[in-house]
Amino acid sequence: MEAFLTPEFWVAVGQIIMIDILLGGDNAVVIALACRKLPPAQRTKGILWGTAGAIILRVILIFFALTLLAIPFLKLVGAALLIWIGVKLLAPDQDDPHGSIQGSDKLWAAVKTVIIADLVMSVDNVIAIAGAAQGAGQAHQMPLVIFGLLVSIPIIVWGSQLVIKLMDRYPMIITAGGMLLGWIAGTMAVSDPAVANMTAWTWVPKVPQTDTVKYAAGIAGALLVLALGKWVASRRPKPQEVTHA
Repeated sequence: MEAFLTPEFWVAVGQIIMIDILLGGDNAVVIALACRKLPPAQRTKGILWGTAGAIILRVILIFFALTLLAIPFLKLVGAALLIWIGVKLLAPDQDDPHGSIQGSDKLWAAVKTVIIADLVMSVDNVIAIAGAAQGAGQAHQMPLVIFGLLVSIPIIVWGSQLVIKLMDRYPMIITAGGMLLGWIAGTMAVSDPAVANMTAWTWVPKVPQTDTVKYAAGIAGALLVLALGKWVASRRPKPQEVTHA
């Protein structure tokens, strides 16, 4: 119980909630598109069942992700993916990823659509949340993940429009979110067993496991995402510059 009162636990909870809001904003759109053809009486059931199924599936995926991150070098791969996800957040593609999501007038068909679409779109969430949970201690990672997801559900489902408006009005929220992913990537990379274990994989350069190194790696990761995001965004054509054949 004492571990739930530590600053590390609540920092990780805050990171998970922010990650799920920033990267899970599409979930509300997916749910709306999949359930839009349901009769009004069934629409709420479709939203609730689809959301519940998607969250359960995500918890299972995160459990496997946490297990896999104990394998040497996979944290380094995960850190690279988080950098890429953070850059995508700061410089998103212009294409609409929701055009292929079909609505259904059958309750369970709509629920299935929500779950499958969420599975396809939740890889970034799973990696980022698993990375954030690393900082809370081995014994409490899954309770932390479940708690963070449960807290973020109502924010995503019922508060998504408010969140989207806040992001439009205050772009710094998105910038901070991208840098948060970079921070998690940096701290994840230096804790990979291949660079942290002094007695194994001796051919791999080792990194001292101190708070100073951890914070320095986090800052470096955050600044890397910011720099790459701004560079990629600067090279993207402006909307009015896009030409069609």
